[in-house]
Amino acid sequence: MTQKKSGARTMLRSHFLDNIGRVMESAELREVSGNISEWARRVRELRTEEGYQILTHHDRSDLKPGQYLLENPKPQPAFERAISKETRAFVLDRNGFTCQMCGAVAGEPHPYDPSRKTRLHIGHIVDKSMGGTDDATNLRAICSVCNEGASNATLTRPDLLKLLTQIRRATSLDQLETLKWLIAKFPKQAAELLRPASK
Repeated sequence: MTQKKSGARTMLRSHFLDNIGRVMESAELREVSGNISEWARRVRELRTEEGYQILTHHDRSDLKPGQYLLENPKPQPAFERAISKETRAFVLDRNGFTCQMCGAVAGEPHPYDPSRKTRLHIGHIVDKSMGGTDDATNLRAICSVCNEGASNATLTRPDLLKLLTQIRRATSLDQLETLKWLIAKFPKQAAELLRPASK
């Protein structure tokens, strides 16, 4: 696994350096990486760990989502990975081992790509390149699928009122599926709520 990871990053680095100033699409970079599922993570590692200034639509308005551009072959000082194992464990536990963008649960088939099991990573809410820190308050659990397509994106968690409003607007079938999911996630609490009141 480590060999494949470093191999994909090496191939992506070489491809970027061979194509300075040329806009590249996601499909091209995925192919260059050997079609690994975490190709976008390797691209982010080139930015955050090695310091290559790979631009996306978050950096330049003329780039579209899914487009990447390296203008300068010289890397800038890279950020160090400073997130401890303890902090990672705390964030995953705090977030219920659930992706904070799409709600996918670690180990289960991914709702947007059932052929893949959900793998969670630790992501920054405010990216380090934009001044974010490695403090637990700026970290969240995020799955590979969301991580690939949502660098630097921030989705606010819905409050109770908004969540209930969305559930009330859903079809009966979707409401029933939501109920089944909640009962499976909280079996003890569901059993207590459904237990007949003693007279």
